[in-house]
Amino acid sequence: MKIFNKSVLLAAILVAPLVCGMAPRAAAQTGSVSGQIMDVNGKPWAGLTVQAASDQGAKLQAKTDSDGKYSITNLRTGIYTLTITAFPPPNDKQPPYDFAKVRVGSGEEAKADANFKEIMAKQGAAAEEQVKKQEEAKTKFEGMKAHFNAGNAILEQEKAAKAELQNAKPDQREAAKQKLADLADQAAKEYKAAQESAGEKDPNLHLLWAKLGEAYDTAGRNEEAAQAYQQAIAAKPDVPGYYNNLGNVLARAGKIDEAKAAYTKSAELDPTNAATAWRNFGISLYNANRLGDAVEPLQKSAELDPKNPQTWYLLGASLVYKMTLKKVGDKEIPEFAPGTIEAYQKAIELDPNGTYGQQAKAGLEQLQQMAPGIDLKVSTKKKKS
Repeated sequence: MKIFNKSVLLAAILVAPLVCGMAPRAAAQTGSVSGQIMDVNGKPWAGLTVQAASDQGAKLQAKTDSDGKYSITNLRTGIYTLTITAFPPPNDKQPPYDFAKVRVGSGEEAKADANFKEIMAKQGAAAEEQVKKQEEAKTKFEGMKAHFNAGNAILEQEKAAKAELQNAKPDQREAAKQKLADLADQAAKEYKAAQESAGEKDPNLHLLWAKLGEAYDTAGRNEEAAQAYQQAIAAKPDVPGYYNNLGNVLARAGKIDEAKAAYTKSAELDPTNAATAWRNFGISLYNANRLGDAVEPLQKSAELDPKNPQTWYLLGASLVYKMTLKKVGDKEIPEFAPGTIEAYQKAIELDPNGTYGQQAKAGLEQLQQMAPGIDLKVSTKKKKS
């Protein structure tokens, strides 16, 4: 009978785990899955997001290319469910769709294709009808987008034509006016075509109306612009800019009360830019020669944004309108409305060498001529840093 040395046996037991522990770790074995997705017309479907989810919860994804092909690599061995998790517009509201379950082996490439033309045929007429509607929606969306982009390009040309008209020589003005009108018609045609492609319930409809309004607005066609902006508001009543734009054209058309309501709504919806809304209202009234009415919105704008020289200059000029005459003996002496001189002084302080500062200085000189001897000292205090 062979006798084992106890100490040698013990040493062997202790060494064995150490040897095992120093053995090199096997590299993780991975595989891949690839395939091609075809749409309901049997054509490659690009832009789909395909996800591979293992039964252990691991997830990797890829997008189909222009040929509808995808490839997901570095997948550990196991069973994977393949799902289209995101569809491109206009089908981006579609829920995820599981189209295959595959086994991925080490160093292997599994295959999983999907042909929605065949899938729809199997699912019956109801599903096929739904997909046709989706395809129609896709076609309409693409048509709407094409007309919208064309309209935007023409609108930029129209804005340039407006600038040309403003700088045109007298003998060039008629041709410049006609060019502006023609471009406005072309832009409007594209935006209307975009509306027809979009349909009545398209979520982008408000934007199409707003751009149509801008095309008419740029050409000075106030009535048509106002109608378009009102349609944009009806489609999406929470956009402050639409009310501001509506106020601009209504004021130019002489509909001051309606313009005031539009500017007020713009200020309510966007308090951070309320000063701009009130200033725009004041400018519209000023340009319409309603200087007395311009005082209130300009005062509101100045309170909200006291560092805007344009507001102060226009306020001073508008307050001049409220000047009264006081009989002193045989003479009538001008009495300026409170704040007139201060408004001009504020414009000079904020913009001493700029357009509004210079216009304010000229305004003060006119007041001096009207009422010699009045105190027109301009504040020269330095601003606190």
